[in-house]
Amino acid sequence: MRIELVKRKEHSQAMALLSPLIAVALTALAAAIIFLISGHNPLEALYKFFIEPLTQQWSLEATIDKATPLILIGCGLAVCYLSNNWNIGAEGQFVVGAIFGSILPVLFPSFENVATLPLMLLFGAIGGALWALIPALLKTRFNTNEILTSLMLVYVAGLLLDYLVRGPWRDPGGYNFPESRIFSDAATLPEVFGGTMSLSAPITIVVAVVLAVVLAKTLKGFEIRVMGESPRAGSFAGFSAKGLTIFSFALAGALAGLAGTMEVSGALNQLLPSISPGYGFTAIIVAFLGRLNPIGIIIAGFVLALSYIGGEGVQSAMGVSNEIASVIQGLLLFFVLACDTLILYRIRITGQRASTGEASHV
Repeated sequence: MRIELVKRKEHSQAMALLSPLIAVALTALAAAIIFLISGHNPLEALYKFFIEPLTQQWSLEATIDKATPLILIGCGLAVCYLSNNWNIGAEGQFVVGAIFGSILPVLFPSFENVATLPLMLLFGAIGGALWALIPALLKTRFNTNEILTSLMLVYVAGLLLDYLVRGPWRDPGGYNFPESRIFSDAATLPEVFGGTMSLSAPITIVVAVVLAVVLAKTLKGFEIRVMGESPRAGSFAGFSAKGLTIFSFALAGALAGLAGTMEVSGALNQLLPSISPGYGFTAIIVAFLGRLNPIGIIIAGFVLALSYIGGEGVQSAMGVSNEIASVIQGLLLFFVLACDTLILYRIRITGQRASTGEASHV
Protein backbone atom coordinates (compact mmCIF):
# COMPACT_ATOMS: atom_id res chain seq x y z
CA MET A 1 0.00 0.00 0.00
CA ARG A 2 1.27 3.45 -0.90
CA ILE A 3 -0.03 6.91 0.03
CA GLU A 4 0.16 9.54 -2.71
CA LEU A 5 -0.69 13.22 -2.97
CA VAL A 6 -2.58 14.02 -6.16
CA LYS A 7 -2.99 17.63 -7.19
CA ARG A 8 -6.59 18.78 -7.36
CA LYS A 9 -7.82 20.25 -10.65
CA GLU A 10 -9.66 22.92 -8.70
CA HIS A 11 -9.52 23.92 -5.05
CA SER A 12 -12.17 25.50 -2.86
CA GLN A 13 -11.76 29.24 -2.31
CA ALA A 14 -13.91 29.00 0.80
CA MET A 15 -11.61 26.37 2.30
CA ALA A 16 -8.59 28.47 1.40
CA LEU A 17 -10.05 31.33 3.45
CA LEU A 18 -11.06 29.06 6.33
CA SER A 19 -7.74 27.19 6.40
CA PRO A 20 -6.03 29.48 8.98
CA LEU A 21 -9.06 29.24 11.29
CA ILE A 22 -9.08 25.45 10.98
CA ALA A 23 -5.35 25.39 11.75
CA VAL A 24 -5.86 27.52 14.88
CA ALA A 25 -8.71 25.27 16.04
CA LEU A 26 -6.63 22.12 15.52
CA THR A 27 -3.73 23.75 17.38
CA ALA A 28 -6.02 24.55 20.32
CA LEU A 29 -7.23 20.94 20.35
CA ALA A 30 -3.68 19.58 20.27
CA ALA A 31 -2.66 22.02 23.04
CA ALA A 32 -5.57 20.81 25.18
CA ILE A 33 -4.37 17.22 24.77
CA ILE A 34 -0.83 18.23 25.75
CA PHE A 35 -2.09 20.03 28.86
CA LEU A 36 -4.23 17.03 29.79
CA ILE A 37 -1.34 14.57 29.39
CA SER A 38 0.89 16.79 31.52
CA GLY A 39 -1.69 16.68 34.33
CA HIS A 40 -3.28 20.13 33.98
CA ASN A 41 -6.87 21.19 33.44
CA PRO A 42 -7.02 21.71 29.65
CA LEU A 43 -9.92 24.20 29.73
CA GLU A 44 -8.25 26.35 32.38
CA ALA A 45 -4.92 26.19 30.56
CA LEU A 46 -6.47 27.14 27.21
CA TYR A 47 -8.27 30.07 28.84
CA LYS A 48 -5.06 31.37 30.41
CA PHE A 49 -3.15 30.78 27.20
CA PHE A 50 -5.49 32.30 24.59
CA ILE A 51 -8.17 34.37 26.36
CA GLU A 52 -6.80 35.85 29.57
CA PRO A 53 -4.12 38.00 27.82
CA LEU A 54 -6.96 39.85 26.07
CA THR A 55 -8.87 40.63 29.27
CA GLN A 56 -6.22 42.62 31.15
CA GLN A 57 -4.81 45.94 30.06
CA TRP A 58 -1.18 45.16 30.88
CA SER A 59 -1.24 41.85 29.04
CA LEU A 60 -3.00 43.41 26.06
CA GLU A 61 -0.29 46.06 25.88
CA ALA A 62 2.36 43.34 26.15
CA THR A 63 0.64 41.42 23.35
CA ILE A 64 0.80 44.49 21.11
CA ASP A 65 4.51 44.89 21.91
CA LYS A 66 5.16 41.25 21.01
CA ALA A 67 3.04 41.42 17.86
CA THR A 68 4.83 44.47 16.44
CA PRO A 69 8.15 42.80 15.46
CA LEU A 70 6.33 39.66 14.33
CA ILE A 71 4.16 41.65 11.92
CA LEU A 72 7.01 43.75 10.57
CA ILE A 73 9.32 40.77 10.01
CA GLY A 74 6.46 38.66 8.63
CA CYS A 75 5.65 41.30 6.01
CA GLY A 76 9.22 41.24 4.73
CA LEU A 77 9.32 37.45 4.67
CA ALA A 78 6.04 37.38 2.75
CA VAL A 79 7.68 39.29 -0.11
CA CYS A 80 10.52 36.75 -0.18
CA TYR A 81 8.21 33.75 -0.16
CA LEU A 82 5.85 35.21 -2.76
CA SER A 83 8.86 35.65 -5.06
CA ASN A 84 10.03 32.08 -4.37
CA ASN A 85 13.05 33.14 -2.29
CA TRP A 86 13.36 31.23 0.98
CA ASN A 87 14.73 33.59 3.58
CA ILE A 88 15.00 31.69 6.88
CA GLY A 89 17.48 34.09 8.48
CA ALA A 90 15.25 36.96 9.61
CA GLU A 91 16.34 36.34 13.20
CA GLY A 92 19.91 37.25 12.28
CA GLN A 93 18.77 40.26 10.26
CA PHE A 94 16.75 41.38 13.29
CA VAL A 95 19.85 41.15 15.51
CA VAL A 96 22.19 42.92 13.09
CA GLY A 97 19.61 45.66 12.58
CA ALA A 98 19.53 46.17 16.34
CA ILE A 99 23.33 46.39 16.40
CA PHE A 100 23.47 48.95 13.58
CA GLY A 101 20.63 50.94 15.13
CA SER A 102 22.51 51.08 18.43
CA ILE A 103 25.66 52.65 16.98
CA LEU A 104 24.61 56.21 17.86
CA PRO A 105 23.38 55.70 21.46
CA VAL A 106 26.26 53.35 22.32
CA LEU A 107 29.27 54.92 20.57
CA PHE A 108 28.04 58.54 20.46
CA PRO A 109 25.86 58.93 23.58
CA SER A 110 26.20 62.72 23.52
CA PHE A 111 24.49 62.88 20.12
CA GLU A 112 21.01 63.78 21.37
CA ASN A 113 18.66 65.71 19.12
CA VAL A 114 15.57 65.25 16.95
CA ALA A 115 17.63 63.41 14.32
CA THR A 116 18.86 60.71 16.71
CA LEU A 117 15.88 58.36 16.54
CA PRO A 118 15.26 58.66 12.76
CA LEU A 119 18.94 57.97 12.10
CA MET A 120 18.83 54.95 14.40
CA LEU A 121 15.86 53.52 12.52
CA LEU A 122 17.60 54.19 9.20
CA PHE A 123 20.84 52.54 10.36
CA GLY A 124 18.87 49.54 11.63
CA ALA A 125 17.13 49.08 8.29
CA ILE A 126 20.43 49.38 6.43
CA GLY A 127 22.12 46.87 8.72
CA GLY A 128 19.37 44.30 8.30
CA ALA A 129 19.35 44.78 4.53
CA LEU A 130 23.13 44.37 4.25
CA TRP A 131 23.01 41.16 6.30
CA ALA A 132 20.19 39.79 4.13
CA LEU A 133 22.09 40.64 0.95
CA ILE A 134 24.80 38.11 1.84
CA PRO A 135 22.67 35.01 1.10
CA ALA A 136 21.00 36.86 -1.80
CA LEU A 137 24.31 37.57 -3.51
CA LEU A 138 25.58 34.07 -2.79
CA LYS A 139 22.47 32.69 -4.47
CA THR A 140 22.60 34.95 -7.52
CA ARG A 141 26.38 34.67 -8.05
CA PHE A 142 27.17 31.08 -6.98
CA ASN A 143 23.75 29.42 -6.93
CA THR A 144 24.08 28.53 -3.23
CA ASN A 145 21.07 27.42 -1.21
CA GLU A 146 19.63 30.53 0.47
CA ILE A 147 17.91 28.46 3.14
CA LEU A 148 21.23 27.21 4.50
CA THR A 149 23.21 30.43 4.15
CA SER A 150 20.52 32.67 5.66
CA LEU A 151 20.01 30.23 8.55
CA MET A 152 23.73 29.91 9.34
CA LEU A 153 24.08 33.69 9.43
CA VAL A 154 21.58 33.74 12.32
CA TYR A 155 24.19 32.15 14.58
CA VAL A 156 26.93 34.45 13.32
CA ALA A 157 24.77 37.47 14.17
CA GLY A 158 24.04 36.10 17.64
CA LEU A 159 27.73 35.55 18.36
CA LEU A 160 28.53 39.05 17.08
CA LEU A 161 25.97 40.57 19.45
CA ASP A 162 27.29 38.53 22.37
CA TYR A 163 30.86 39.63 21.64
CA LEU A 164 29.93 43.31 21.47
CA VAL A 165 27.93 43.50 24.71
CA ARG A 166 30.56 41.49 26.61
CA GLY A 167 33.47 43.37 25.06
CA PRO A 168 33.87 46.74 23.34
CA TRP A 169 30.24 47.88 23.76
CA ARG A 170 29.85 46.88 27.39
CA ASP A 171 28.62 49.68 29.65
CA PRO A 172 31.65 51.05 31.54
CA GLY A 173 29.37 51.95 34.43
CA GLY A 174 27.38 48.73 34.38
CA TYR A 175 29.27 46.84 37.13
CA ASN A 176 30.72 44.43 34.56
CA PHE A 177 27.31 43.09 33.47
CA PRO A 178 27.14 42.04 29.78
CA GLU A 179 24.99 44.90 28.51
CA SER A 180 25.39 48.20 26.72
CA ARG A 181 24.75 51.60 28.26
CA ILE A 182 21.13 52.63 28.72
CA PHE A 183 19.87 54.64 25.75
CA SER A 184 19.16 58.33 26.22
CA ASP A 185 15.67 59.80 25.96
CA ALA A 186 16.46 61.03 22.45
CA ALA A 187 17.26 57.44 21.42
CA THR A 188 14.11 55.96 22.96
CA LEU A 189 10.86 55.41 21.07
CA PRO A 190 8.11 57.57 22.59
CA GLU A 191 4.84 56.09 23.81
CA VAL A 192 1.60 57.04 22.08
CA PHE A 193 -2.15 56.81 22.73
CA GLY A 194 -1.82 57.72 26.39
CA GLY A 195 1.16 55.47 26.98
CA THR A 196 -0.65 52.28 25.98
CA MET A 197 1.83 51.39 23.24
CA SER A 198 5.13 52.35 21.70
CA LEU A 199 5.44 54.33 18.48
CA SER A 200 6.64 51.09 16.87
CA ALA A 201 3.06 49.77 16.67
CA PRO A 202 1.63 52.51 14.39
CA ILE A 203 4.82 52.50 12.32
CA THR A 204 4.38 48.77 11.76
CA ILE A 205 0.71 49.11 10.77
CA VAL A 206 1.57 51.85 8.27
CA VAL A 207 4.35 49.72 6.74
CA ALA A 208 2.02 46.71 6.43
CA VAL A 209 -0.75 48.74 4.76
CA VAL A 210 1.69 50.38 2.31
CA LEU A 211 3.17 46.99 1.46
CA ALA A 212 -0.30 45.55 0.90
CA VAL A 213 -1.04 48.32 -1.61
CA VAL A 214 2.31 47.79 -3.34
CA LEU A 215 1.73 44.05 -3.72
CA ALA A 216 -1.84 44.46 -4.95
CA LYS A 217 -1.74 47.59 -7.08
CA THR A 218 1.74 48.17 -8.48
CA LEU A 219 3.92 46.70 -11.21
CA LYS A 220 6.45 45.58 -8.60
CA GLY A 221 3.77 43.60 -6.82
CA PHE A 222 2.76 42.02 -10.13
CA GLU A 223 6.40 41.12 -10.80
CA ILE A 224 6.71 39.48 -7.38
CA ARG A 225 3.62 37.35 -7.90
CA VAL A 226 4.46 36.33 -11.47
CA MET A 227 8.07 35.40 -10.70
CA GLY A 228 6.94 33.41 -7.68
CA GLU A 229 4.29 31.45 -9.57
CA SER A 230 6.05 31.04 -12.90
CA PRO A 231 9.67 32.20 -13.26
CA ARG A 232 9.68 31.24 -16.94
CA ALA A 233 6.66 33.43 -17.67
CA GLY A 234 8.29 36.24 -15.71
CA SER A 235 11.45 35.99 -17.77
CA PHE A 236 9.39 36.27 -20.98
CA ALA A 237 7.83 39.42 -19.50
CA GLY A 238 11.29 40.90 -19.01
CA PHE A 239 11.54 40.44 -15.24
CA SER A 240 14.90 39.58 -13.70
CA ALA A 241 14.98 36.65 -11.28
CA LYS A 242 18.34 37.74 -9.87
CA GLY A 243 17.21 41.32 -9.43
CA LEU A 244 14.05 40.22 -7.65
CA THR A 245 16.06 37.95 -5.34
CA ILE A 246 18.24 40.87 -4.29
CA PHE A 247 15.22 43.17 -3.92
CA SER A 248 13.16 40.74 -1.84
CA PHE A 249 16.03 39.83 0.49
CA ALA A 250 17.01 43.48 0.94
CA LEU A 251 13.42 44.49 1.74
CA ALA A 252 12.93 41.60 4.17
CA GLY A 253 16.25 42.37 5.85
CA ALA A 254 15.46 46.07 6.10
CA LEU A 255 12.11 45.41 7.78
CA ALA A 256 13.67 42.87 10.16
CA GLY A 257 16.48 45.32 10.96
CA LEU A 258 13.95 48.08 11.56
CA ALA A 259 12.08 45.77 13.93
CA GLY A 260 15.34 45.02 15.76
CA THR A 261 16.12 48.70 16.23
CA MET A 262 12.62 49.44 17.50
CA GLU A 263 12.92 46.53 19.95
CA VAL A 264 16.13 47.78 21.55
CA SER A 265 15.07 51.44 21.49
CA GLY A 266 11.66 50.67 22.95
CA ALA A 267 11.06 47.58 25.06
CA LEU A 268 14.70 46.94 26.05
CA ASN A 269 16.26 50.42 25.87
CA GLN A 270 19.73 48.87 25.57
CA LEU A 271 21.62 46.00 23.94
CA LEU A 272 21.71 42.67 25.79
CA PRO A 273 23.32 39.31 24.90
CA SER A 274 19.87 38.11 23.84
CA ILE A 275 17.32 40.54 22.47
CA SER A 276 14.83 38.22 20.81
CA PRO A 277 12.77 35.24 22.02
CA GLY A 278 12.82 33.94 18.44
CA TYR A 279 10.86 36.62 16.59
CA GLY A 280 12.60 35.88 13.29
CA PHE A 281 11.59 32.23 13.33
CA THR A 282 8.09 32.79 14.69
CA ALA A 283 7.52 35.39 11.95
CA ILE A 284 7.76 32.54 9.41
CA ILE A 285 4.62 31.07 10.98
CA VAL A 286 3.03 34.53 11.00
CA ALA A 287 3.71 34.98 7.28
CA PHE A 288 2.09 31.68 6.31
CA LEU A 289 -0.79 31.98 8.78
CA GLY A 290 -1.50 35.40 7.25
CA ARG A 291 -1.55 33.84 3.75
CA LEU A 292 1.48 35.94 2.74
CA ASN A 293 -0.82 38.97 2.76
CA PRO A 294 0.26 41.97 4.87
CA ILE A 295 -3.27 42.56 6.17
CA GLY A 296 -3.62 38.90 7.12
CA ILE A 297 -0.18 39.06 8.71
CA ILE A 298 -1.38 41.82 11.06
CA ILE A 299 -4.05 39.46 12.42
CA ALA A 300 -1.69 36.49 12.49
CA GLY A 301 0.91 38.53 14.36
CA PHE A 302 -1.50 39.16 17.22
CA VAL A 303 -2.44 35.46 17.32
CA LEU A 304 1.20 34.41 17.65
CA ALA A 305 1.93 37.18 20.14
CA LEU A 306 -0.75 35.63 22.34
CA SER A 307 1.31 32.45 22.44
CA TYR A 308 4.21 34.33 24.06
CA ILE A 309 2.10 36.09 26.67
CA GLY A 310 -0.13 33.04 27.19
CA GLY A 311 2.91 30.80 27.59
CA GLU A 312 4.24 33.06 30.34
CA GLY A 313 0.79 33.07 31.95
CA VAL A 314 0.36 29.30 32.17
CA GLN A 315 3.95 28.95 33.32
CA SER A 316 3.49 31.30 36.28
CA ALA A 317 -0.07 30.29 37.18
CA MET A 318 0.01 26.53 36.56
CA GLY A 319 3.67 25.57 36.56
CA VAL A 320 3.65 24.48 32.91
CA SER A 321 7.05 24.27 31.18
CA ASN A 322 8.23 27.51 29.62
CA GLU A 323 8.79 25.64 26.36
CA ILE A 324 5.05 25.15 25.87
CA ALA A 325 4.76 28.30 23.76
CA SER A 326 7.38 27.01 21.31
CA VAL A 327 5.62 23.66 21.07
CA ILE A 328 2.27 25.30 20.32
CA GLN A 329 3.88 27.61 17.74
CA GLY A 330 5.39 24.59 16.03
CA LEU A 331 2.04 22.80 16.04
CA LEU A 332 0.40 25.86 14.52
CA LEU A 333 2.91 25.91 11.64
CA PHE A 334 2.39 22.17 11.11
CA PHE A 335 -1.39 22.52 10.91
CA VAL A 336 -1.18 25.59 8.66
CA LEU A 337 1.02 23.73 6.17
CA ALA A 338 -1.06 20.55 6.47
CA CYS A 339 -4.32 22.40 5.78
CA ASP A 340 -2.81 24.22 2.81
CA THR A 341 -1.47 20.96 1.42
CA LEU A 342 -4.85 19.22 1.67
CA ILE A 343 -6.52 22.17 -0.07
CA LEU A 344 -4.22 21.81 -3.07
CA TYR A 345 -3.83 18.03 -3.03
CA ARG A 346 -5.97 15.02 -2.21
CA ILE A 347 -4.75 11.82 -0.59
CA ARG A 348 -4.85 8.67 -2.68
CA ILE A 349 -4.08 5.21 -1.32
CA THR A 350 -2.86 2.77 -3.94
CA GLY A 351 -1.94 -0.90 -3.72
CA GLN A 352 1.45 -2.23 -4.82
CA ARG A 353 1.17 -4.31 -7.98
CA ALA A 354 3.43 -7.19 -8.66
CA SER A 355 6.07 -6.47 -11.25
CA THR A 356 5.58 -7.95 -14.71
CA GLY A 357 8.71 -10.05 -14.38
CA GLU A 358 7.34 -11.95 -11.41
CA ALA A 359 5.57 -15.27 -12.05
CA SER A 360 3.12 -16.89 -9.73
CA HIS A 361 3.77 -20.48 -8.77
CA VAL A 362 1.28 -22.95 -7.36
